Amino acid sequence: MKFGFTQWRTLLRPGDVVVVCAGLVLCIHAVLVLWQGGAPDGAVIRAGGRVVAELDLSRARLVEVPGPLGVTLIEIQPGRARVAADPGPRQYCVRQGWLTQAGAVAICAPNEVSLSLTGRSANYDTLSY
Repeated sequence: MKFGFTQWRTLLRPGDVVVVCAGLVLCIHAVLVLWQGGAPDGAVIRAGGRVVAELDLSRARLVEVPGPLGVTLIEIQPGRARVAADPGPRQYCVRQGWLTQAGAVAICAPNEVSLSLTGRSANYDTLSY
């Protein structure tokens, strides 16, 4: 026996609707408040698992990072950073674009280079847990 929406609706009471609406509001509030990274204040560049440079994001610059496949070019602008060019075959880290929130990371795995932004409140994903 299948229940349609109208049959389910007859089973709901006014308190059920209030609980569902409160749950939705709580979920939306959690997404907007808890999953927002703060403003970044620095960038950490790693190559081969070692920290190559720790830079502030106050002025524009280009950083060349050597890796096993060649040179990865990282561009820093005030308040943001990105991997501008990489010799890797799929260019995933280049396609990620500008990183603008603390905790954001771009990883160029084939060339063993990574760029991460640091700040007071980092943006976490499921890998952090």
